[in-house]
Amino acid sequence: MKTQWRKSSRSQGNGGACVEARRSDVNQQIRDSKLGNASPVFSMTVEDFGCLLRAARR
Repeated sequence: MKTQWRKSSRSQGNGGACVEARRSDVNQQIRDSKLGNASPVFSMTVEDFGCLLRAARR
């Protein structure tokens, strides 16, 4: 089961660099929100996604 795409809370709709994320059956997925369905989807474990978020907050 895949959940709905969720846009970053930092997204301000001004065309900046934003990502969307969702959870699939076994992992977390991210994509470029500007490209929508045309964006490549990157899959990673939930643990790796947590590491990515912590690194992005620095």
